[in-house]
Amino acid sequence: MQVLTYLIPISLILGSIGLVAFIYTVRSNQYDDPEGDSRRILSDEWDDHPKP
Repeated sequence: MQVLTYLIPISLILGSIGLVAFIYTVRSNQYDDPEGDSRRILSDEWDDHPKP
């Protein structure tokens, strides 16, 4: 049971670090266009072998 006195604060610290990292990525617009890449893959506009 004494192990819990160490594990609970460590897990809270790690969880808060993860939350802060997630909030930072959201505020820096890293999730701005999640569907854009999938549409670009299916588009023929950026084909590797352009038509002559």
